[in-house]
Amino acid sequence: MTDWIRRDLKNIWHPYTQMKDCRKMPPILIEKAKGIKLYDDKGNFYYDTISSWWCNVHGHNHPRIKNAIKGQLDKLEHVLFAGFTHEKAILLAERLVKISPRGLKKVFFSDNGSTAVETALKLSFQYWNNIGKKHKKRFVSLDRGYHGDTIGAMSVSGVGMFNSIFDSLLFKSFKAPAPYCYRCPMGKSKDLCAFECVKALEVILKKNSSQISAIIAEPLVMAAGGMIIYPKEYLSKIAMLAKKYNVHLIIDEVATGFGRTGKMFACDHVNIAPDFMCLSKGITSGYLPLGVTLTTDKIYDAFYADYDKARTFYHGHTFTANPISCAAALASLEVFREEDTLGHVKGLIPMLCTYLEGIRQLPIVGDVRHIGMICAIELVKNKKTKERFDPKLRLGLEIYKAGLKKSIILRPLGDIIYLFPPLSIKKRELEYVLDATREVIGKITI
Repeated sequence: MTDWIRRDLKNIWHPYTQMKDCRKMPPILIEKAKGIKLYDDKGNFYYDTISSWWCNVHGHNHPRIKNAIKGQLDKLEHVLFAGFTHEKAILLAERLVKISPRGLKKVFFSDNGSTAVETALKLSFQYWNNIGKKHKKRFVSLDRGYHGDTIGAMSVSGVGMFNSIFDSLLFKSFKAPAPYCYRCPMGKSKDLCAFECVKALEVILKKNSSQISAIIAEPLVMAAGGMIIYPKEYLSKIAMLAKKYNVHLIIDEVATGFGRTGKMFACDHVNIAPDFMCLSKGITSGYLPLGVTLTTDKIYDAFYADYDKARTFYHGHTFTANPISCAAALASLEVFREEDTLGHVKGLIPMLCTYLEGIRQLPIVGDVRHIGMICAIELVKNKKTKERFDPKLRLGLEIYKAGLKKSIILRPLGDIIYLFPPLSIKKRELEYVLDATREVIGKITI
């Protein structure tokens, strides 16, 4: 154990980590990064196959983004965003409005994904209050959804291992069954699916719409819930239900935004017009923290009045619209244009599909699902019954350790192995990652 790691373990508490595990398997000290590779202090490199927690889009150390950050440092590093503004925030807001789904015209800046979601929840809640419908103050979410780790975001999430300990702190929200097609909550097979899970959501809305403020959902991919990729029709149907029952639709694109699904935003795969869209992670390509909540003129207008404490949105963050973060986000959007990032991804998808079908044949692979450059491999003890492995085996940890030996980062969600690489990944790099992933899974003998 190096001196750096000893000092780390003396003072640092790592996220989502049982720190006692770190005594046996210390954290890896990363010294530098370039492209999709991370380099440690021992001369090893690792393919960043999960985009450093789903945020790196264009690879590490990208000159375009670095130069934008350096240039902004010479002008303005930070300024309060109440009563003041700056060019980079204005330009970024204009760009985001231009590329976002129709109707999203107003931009509220924050710090990260959780705060972007909290902003949407509070705006929706106060909107109904401002127009006199004070009884509309509850939310509907999916029972395997995940929207962040702050209190409001946890309250509309449904992933028990992340928030069950905090249950007594959370406000209650309605929960609808998630469209987990491999393990259909309604007991249906794909060929017999009639979207009964949507019908269950409509039952909730029909009975309770008078007190519901909004539906919140991750579009097409429920990330932390197990990389559950669901049909486009489901997303279209919940959008129609939101309009039918007069509740807001909050689309959480924190993980899926900025090209991950093959389009700029996951909701671009369908023709919907959400009332709110939450963004973070890939907005700066992971270089700096930034969160954004987009909404409509209709929502905005309900807060617009002569000075009135009751109608003013009293919410904000110290680093709202930080100029350096905004500069990084603008540079990232330029890289999308200059390098035709979405075109590059489109060219990789056929190869990804072919490789994944090969992985599907492995004895312990129950399901393979993918969209864009996101893919998930669900491991099962029994293919026919879909029986899960005993959690006490800690299969995920063994896969993680085996992956590191092959220079790839496989940080499973339970027994679900996933790949979420930077969009800049080259064909030969993707081939290696997929080959290595197959080899790791293929050697499991449990």
